[in-house]
Amino acid sequence: MSGFNYSSFNSKKMNAVPPPANLGGSTGPKKLNAVPPPTNIAPGVRNSAVPVPGSGLSKQGYSTMTSISQNALTASWGTGSRKRAVTEDEYFDVDEEEQVPDLAYIPAPDSPTRLEMDKKQGQEEEEDDPLDAFMAGIEAQVEKETKKEVVPTQQPPQQQPVRNDLEEEDNEESYYRYMEENPNAGLLPVEEDGIEIEYDEDGNPIPPDKKRIIDPLPPIDHSQFEYKPFQKNFYIEHPEIKMMSNEKVLELRGTYDLTVKGTDVPKPVASFAHFGFDDKLLKTIIKAEYSSPTPIQAQAVPAAMMGRDVLGIAQTGKKKALENRQIVHTVHVSVQKPVDEGEGPIALILAPTRELALQIYTEAKKFAKIYDLRVICAYGGGSKWEQSKALKEGAEIVVATPGRIIDHVKIGATNLQRVTFLVLDEADRMFELGFEPQVRSVCNHVRPDRQTLLFSATFKKKIERLAKDALSDPIRISQGIAGQANEDVTQDVLLLPNQDAKRDWLFRKLVEMLSAGSVLIFVTKKVDAEKVAKDLLLKEYDCLLLHGDMEQAERNKVITAFKKQEVPLLVATDVAARGLDIPHVRTVVNYDIARDIDTHTHRIGRTGRAGTQGTAYTLLTSRDKEFAGHIVRNLEAAKQEVPHEILDLALQSAWFKKQRFKKQDQHSSNVGGIGLGFKDTSAGSMRGFVASSSGNLSTSAPASTKGPATDRLSAMKEAFKAQYVNQFTASAENTPVAQPRKKKSRWE
Repeated sequence: MSGFNYSSFNSKKMNAVPPPANLGGSTGPKKLNAVPPPTNIAPGVRNSAVPVPGSGLSKQGYSTMTSISQNALTASWGTGSRKRAVTEDEYFDVDEEEQVPDLAYIPAPDSPTRLEMDKKQGQEEEEDDPLDAFMAGIEAQVEKETKKEVVPTQQPPQQQPVRNDLEEEDNEESYYRYMEENPNAGLLPVEEDGIEIEYDEDGNPIPPDKKRIIDPLPPIDHSQFEYKPFQKNFYIEHPEIKMMSNEKVLELRGTYDLTVKGTDVPKPVASFAHFGFDDKLLKTIIKAEYSSPTPIQAQAVPAAMMGRDVLGIAQTGKKKALENRQIVHTVHVSVQKPVDEGEGPIALILAPTRELALQIYTEAKKFAKIYDLRVICAYGGGSKWEQSKALKEGAEIVVATPGRIIDHVKIGATNLQRVTFLVLDEADRMFELGFEPQVRSVCNHVRPDRQTLLFSATFKKKIERLAKDALSDPIRISQGIAGQANEDVTQDVLLLPNQDAKRDWLFRKLVEMLSAGSVLIFVTKKVDAEKVAKDLLLKEYDCLLLHGDMEQAERNKVITAFKKQEVPLLVATDVAARGLDIPHVRTVVNYDIARDIDTHTHRIGRTGRAGTQGTAYTLLTSRDKEFAGHIVRNLEAAKQEVPHEILDLALQSAWFKKQRFKKQDQHSSNVGGIGLGFKDTSAGSMRGFVASSSGNLSTSAPASTKGPATDRLSAMKEAFKAQYVNQFTASAENTPVAQPRKKKSRWE
């Protein structure tokens, strides 16, 4: 015990051992002293020595509790050392409620205090933790349930108790039973756009990939169905029309520029009163601001009301099918039996694009509400679940795109058994987008004795083949020339140096164009459309933007705002080039040339609608020489003036130059029997050929110049001159006719 630094005590005095055994031999009670008395103190002898103060001994010579604690601390931390400072981490790791030991010293082994502490610690360990007890209870319950599930096969299954006091299940029980039987009830199905139109990066509609095309409807045997008869002839000829002579009929058709083919063709009308409509329908027509029927309407509506199939071919912008469709199908459906829940529509209208389908739907509702008819529009991009729900409830008129109506027929949302009035609008566009198999399958699923109306801007072989298969003894009505631009639109074609000149021209003319009405600017590429719209906004012109990458809801919002004239300026790609009927558009600007001449024609057709006058500007550059030939032919067909610079640009194209001077085209209006279509040779030099100062072709050899290639250049000029003289007819009688010469071999 020398380490305790107590010099006044020897090691014998500090032994913490049990008392001697002889002490317990007496008959008296045992004394359990923690530390025995010192051995040097004899029994019965009084020690008179007084302990030194601060030595840690009591008067009797025993160690006090203070000395024992001090000795323990000294042994733990070293002799005379101070307690180490607590670090920040140690400070926060220590709990606020420090555990205070029960005793300030460590009891000796086998001592009563040590035995009592061991007994108490054993009791604490035997107590269960609450979490352990909870988990043990769960395990016991699981084991119990597992034993219950193991039922012997000999025992019959226990039946669930049934309440006999209730005769019928209440709403809550019915709901739970329905959800058990239909676990997917109320879940929105995954949208599948199917074969609906997609748009490329330039915003132009493109044919869908064959891998993504929805399979057409399977063939159907109509002999297995018993179709009910229906009425489709409800036309009563007006007395004034009945009294019209054949000469007057031909004169009226000539005034309308109509060409009609077919058997038992009705006479054209000159007013809405000649149709024999009731007052409600006439008031709606007047409210829609239709003053008189359009030329194709005057002939097509009587034919359709007679129940005949109609093939309508007209210039774009003449409203080929819009009013015809709304009026005829409204009258047709109103006389049929109403549609019950679960039945298919009576009138089905197919459109190539979702924009056109929405426009037809909006116009159809105006006339359908007169007779309380229901109209549904089904197109890609809309909620298929909502459309199928509406179709199951029943509707008399359905406007749809080919792919979406096929989807609904396949899933059983509707059927085509009650369809007696079928309309194919913009059939040429549907075929261009690759919808021919789908359109034919829909036609085959409709009853054979239906009434069919087909409208198109062109009459190509595919359209002619479809008309032959889908229409029965049709009346073909065409206005003007198929694919021809509208004569009511004044076309102005300009040749500009570059794109910057186009932008400057647009800013100069925009105020003048906006003063006449709304302006529609067509741009081929989406990136260029965004750039033009941004430039207009920088010039503080309020404009809208429309292209194919926009969401369907956003595109509908833009078209609606432009129709309502909230914004008078719209920059668009060819998404808006077909079918959209916006009467207040007075000016169309082709900022970029179209992909083809048909798209160009439909662009122009967005103005000059239904007899109104419009203006179309087309901006060309020197790079557009291949398309300039189509522009020239389009202008000539519409009886418009062809600018000289545009004709010169077109003549730089090989295909146009070759086709223009064929013998069958020499009597066209722009040739005039003067060879290449140029003015008299005396007026100036021939384009592309060597000319003399007087304007006539030089017959002498060119002036000699210095250089090694002089003779070769002269020979090439003479060869081109001879080729020109042999190929074309002379423009005047005084021009010498070239004598035929012997054809040289390739070796001469």
